[in-house]
Amino acid sequence: MSSPQPAPAAPVAVPTDDLLLPPKGGGRPAADPPADHPSADDAQAARPSASAWRELRSRPLVIACTAVLVLMALMAAVPDPFVALLTHDSGRCELADSRVGPSLDHPFGFDLQGCDYLAQVVRGSRPSLVIGLAVTAGALTLSVLLGLLAGYHGGWVDALVSRVTDVFFGLPFVLGATVVLVAFPDHGLGAMTLVLVALGWTTMTRVMRAQVIGVKDADYVQASRSSGAGPIRLMRRHLLPNAITPVVVVAMLNVGNVISGEATLDFLGVGLQYPALSWGLQLNAAQAYFLDFPHLLAFPALFLSATVLSFILLGDAVRDAYDPKLR
Repeated sequence: MSSPQPAPAAPVAVPTDDLLLPPKGGGRPAADPPADHPSADDAQAARPSASAWRELRSRPLVIACTAVLVLMALMAAVPDPFVALLTHDSGRCELADSRVGPSLDHPFGFDLQGCDYLAQVVRGSRPSLVIGLAVTAGALTLSVLLGLLAGYHGGWVDALVSRVTDVFFGLPFVLGATVVLVAFPDHGLGAMTLVLVALGWTTMTRVMRAQVIGVKDADYVQASRSSGAGPIRLMRRHLLPNAITPVVVVAMLNVGNVISGEATLDFLGVGLQYPALSWGLQLNAAQAYFLDFPHLLAFPALFLSATVLSFILLGDAVRDAYDPKLR
């Protein structure tokens, strides 16, 4: 008699819920980043590192240039406290004191009209700095707008902006401003600012256009465009923040050039006119008396050179910090 066959083993039930559980470790599956935001790698590649600011703050030259510019800005904004602290200025001009040299009570001596020269030099800082900053701000705004439009849209927009830029780029800065200002009967701050803005936007526009062209094909820009973002949103949220840094560096360098250009126009007699005060006008008045009264030329030239040099050195330092390949 044969032994009974063993019953087949019941199949082991596999819990299907375990197949749907998240991986061990408690974390949820990583979700794809929103299409409208750049990834960490793209943002790091497109935007300057925060280490650039730390490097700038650690440079003694940057600190010294910043201190000089802050001092000049304070003198331009509130000159009277500096005048009261540094010299004994009575506020009156006596022809008997004309061209008298420096002394303890009057460290810069007197100018042609017998006015305290230190007070005049301090008050002459305002037009130079106002024109330099106003022209740079206006040219930067125009350059950012034109560079964004030309770089993003391309085609006939880029061709039109590029050709107009080439025309203005061919005009020498000082010569072009001289020709235009001679045609204006009033050479005030407004006329000077408008003329210098009209001649000072070309370089920054080219830089902005090139930066936008390099950024607009990045992955995060394409992702944002595919998610439905319009041109204005793309330019405002992605192109502008990632393309403007080199333009700002050029603008910082441009402030010193504008101040020196304004002083040159004043020196040539086509800029600001008396009774306005500026370093260029003081240099113009002192040129005929340099050999006999060198202090008339030395002090405004010293203030002008210190301001222009500080802007240029600070701009160079910022450029080197954000683009070490240019060192």
